[in-house]
Amino acid sequence: MLKTVLNGVTMKNPVIAASGTFGFGREYDQFFDISRLGGISSKGLTLEERFGNEGERVYETPSGLINSIGLQNPGVDAFIREDLPFLRQKDTAVIANLGGSTIESYLEGVEKLNETDVDMIELNISCPNVKHGGMALGIKCDIAYEAVKQVRAVCKKPLMVKLSPNAENIVEMALRCEEAGADSLSLVNTFQAMAIDIYKRKPVFNNVFAGLSGPAVFPIALRMVYQVCGAVKIPVVGLGGIASWQDAAAFLMAGATAVQVGTANFVKPDICLDIIQGLEQFLKEQGCRSVSEIIGAARV
Repeated sequence: MLKTVLNGVTMKNPVIAASGTFGFGREYDQFFDISRLGGISSKGLTLEERFGNEGERVYETPSGLINSIGLQNPGVDAFIREDLPFLRQKDTAVIANLGGSTIESYLEGVEKLNETDVDMIELNISCPNVKHGGMALGIKCDIAYEAVKQVRAVCKKPLMVKLSPNAENIVEMALRCEEAGADSLSLVNTFQAMAIDIYKRKPVFNNVFAGLSGPAVFPIALRMVYQVCGAVKIPVVGLGGIASWQDAAAFLMAGATAVQVGTANFVKPDICLDIIQGLEQFLKEQGCRSVSEIIGAARV
């Protein structure tokens, strides 16, 4: 009933654990069998190991979370050597989320991942909490187009491009990435935000600005996914503030093929199971034989 095909990869359901909130799955596997997920998007990887940003990294705000992690990760080689074998033991789609500071680092990272058995690559051109790369590529359409085009030329895996809500024009950005060769799109990443410590009289984060996620962004993310689904011909994976099966259903009805769940994992580690079970029950109640019957159902 929930079987979903994304970029030619068959998944048991359309629920994917979002990058940056699920690590490489080990910690969550202690709470539930992560094989029950449709897919897992890895912690954001870079070519070399990164220790991330200094200072405060996480700040809770009403209905949301602001983070300034800075893509802390062990690097592509360590992921391939130590984390990918664990993930491949699980019966779920493995998506390697890849970031970078330069086009060259993206290309080298892709070439390394080409030689592995990851199911697809999620190209992160949209991270708002690193000083170089990331969102710099994800704001300007022409720069994003060139980055995706160059990656597409060397990428042997299905290529999903993760879009920033901070792009100058989200629909134009989506169309340009499609034109450059993206097989699918995921959106949205976190919204640029900030927090101020009124007692210290200074910004909470060393980088001043950071990324806002959680239920606070859900209605805006849903609007952007709806707009993009109406413009592109490739599959769209919707994310941004999903905290229930109802939220996931809304993204699917907006036109998304699948969804990613992020911040909610911190609130309830097995929230993805609740969403999967809720969607299945909803489809039964609605008399649907397949999740495909509700994809795009709310489009007018």
